[in-house]
Amino acid sequence: TCIIAMSGGVDSSVSAFLMTKKYKTCKGSTMLLLNEESSQENINDAKKICDYLGIEHEVLNYSEKFQDCVIKKFISVYESGGTPNPCVDCNKNLKFGALLKHADEINFSKIATGHYAKIQRDSSGRFLLFKAEDLSRDQSYVLYMLTQEQLSRVEFPLGNMKKSEVRELAAELNFVNAKRKDSQDICFIPDGDYGKFIESFTGKKYPPGNFIDSSGKILGVHKGIIHYTAGQRRGLGVAAKSRLYVSKIDGISNNITLSYEDDENLYSKNIRVKNSNLISLDKLPENFHANVKTRYRQKEIPSVINQISDDELIIEFNEPVKTPAKGQAAVIYDGNCVVGGGTIF
Repeated sequence: TCIIAMSGGVDSSVSAFLMTKKYKTCKGSTMLLLNEESSQENINDAKKICDYLGIEHEVLNYSEKFQDCVIKKFISVYESGGTPNPCVDCNKNLKFGALLKHADEINFSKIATGHYAKIQRDSSGRFLLFKAEDLSRDQSYVLYMLTQEQLSRVEFPLGNMKKSEVRELAAELNFVNAKRKDSQDICFIPDGDYGKFIESFTGKKYPPGNFIDSSGKILGVHKGIIHYTAGQRRGLGVAAKSRLYVSKIDGISNNITLSYEDDENLYSKNIRVKNSNLISLDKLPENFHANVKTRYRQKEIPSVINQISDDELIIEFNEPVKTPAKGQAAVIYDGNCVVGGGTIF
C-alpha cells in the first residue's frame, strides 16, 4: 500500500502513475497548506489524475500545522536577521512527518513524493540518500533531515528520471497538467516579496535602521531587516565605488553591515551547525572530509567536519565561503551520497 503526496503538479502525478504499477493499493493525498483559490485548482487537478488512474483521492487540511511549523518559523528567522529555508521545515513536519503519521493511522505502509532524489540500501541494511539522476533537478539538499525510519518507508519514483522524460510520460498519458509550469519561489509567497508578506501576516511594521560598513561608519538607511538577506547586493540603494553586499544582519541593533567583494568580512572560513541529522553514518569520525553546500543552488565546497555533540557540527571550509546565512541548511555530501546536515547558526 502506498500514499502519494499529490500537489496537483506534473511530478507528483507521474509519481502516482508509477506507484500504481508497483503497489496493489494506492491513494493520492493532497495536503491543503494554504486556504487560497490556487489550492482549489491544485486539488482539482490532483483529483482528476487520481480518477484517471482509478485510485482514491483525499484532501488533508494541514493549513494550521503549516502555519505553526513553517510560516511562523520563517518569520522568526527573518526577524532575527537570518535567512530561513521553509522547504526543509515543510518536508520535516508535513510531507515526511504528518503524512507518514496519517499513513500509520490508515494502515498504509509507504508514502511517495515527486522529489528528485534516490534512496538505496547498503549491505548492512542502512538506508542511504543520493542525488537524483537529473542533477539539474536534484532536491537532496532539502531532504537531509530524513531519518532511517522515514527513508525505509519513502519512495522517490522520479529519482532515475530526467525532467524531460517526466513531461513526455505525462503527455503520453494525456494528464491535464502535462504542460503546467513548475512552481517557482516559495509556495506561500508567489510574488517573492518576503518583506511584504511578513508585514501583512504579522501586522507589524519593521523599523528602518542603518547600513554600516565593517568599521561602523553609517552608509545609508535600510527599510527594515526583514527585507534583506546575507549576500544580497541588489536593491540596497547605497551609492558606492563598486558592488556592495550584505555581510551581516544584526536583529538586536537593527544594523546591516555592507561589504565590498574583496572585504574579508564577506567570507567565512568556518560555520557552526545545529539540529544536525546524519543519514549515512551514526557518528562522524574525527576530521571528516567531505563536500558541503550552504545554499540550495550553491556549488559544493571541500570541507573538514567535526561533530562536537549529537546536535552540533563545526564545518571548516578549505576555501572561504561568501556569506553563509544563518538559518540556511548546510548539507554534507560524500560524492552523490548525502551524509547529513543541519541549520547554520
